[in-house]
Amino acid sequence: MAQLPLWIAALWWGSMSALGFLVVPLLFAHLPSPAMAGTMAAKLFTAQTWVAVVCGLVLLLIAGRKRPEAQVNPASLATNFIVTGMLLALLSEFAVAPRIMLRENLALWHAVGSAMYLAHWACAGLVLRKVSRGVLF
Repeated sequence: MAQLPLWIAALWWGSMSALGFLVVPLLFAHLPSPAMAGTMAAKLFTAQTWVAVVCGLVLLLIAGRKRPEAQVNPASLATNFIVTGMLLALLSEFAVAPRIMLRENLALWHAVGSAMYLAHWACAGLVLRKVSRGVLF
């Protein structure tokens, strides 16, 4: 059980890395049309959103259980990275993705979504680093 936070943080960052830097580019390279690739990518990004939310919530719950309430610092850097990553995932899913799917100013919203994904990926990576060093747990 001591390694559970590390496995969860690794799942979060690793799944984002595989999806964003390997799977989605392969979809666009090998599917017959960009529309088909985009539709499939959107479904995968939705799944990734929920992976991020579940991983983040579990990490926050474990952090709360491992330390007495008096010692839990909700403003800690690691906690901020977890919450920021989760918020970025949810904003991408519910604010950016619908605009991309509607092809509403596609270049702008794709750039915003890509930047948010990269920031989310960085947050997940920083959480993994903090957990691996024992900073959060």
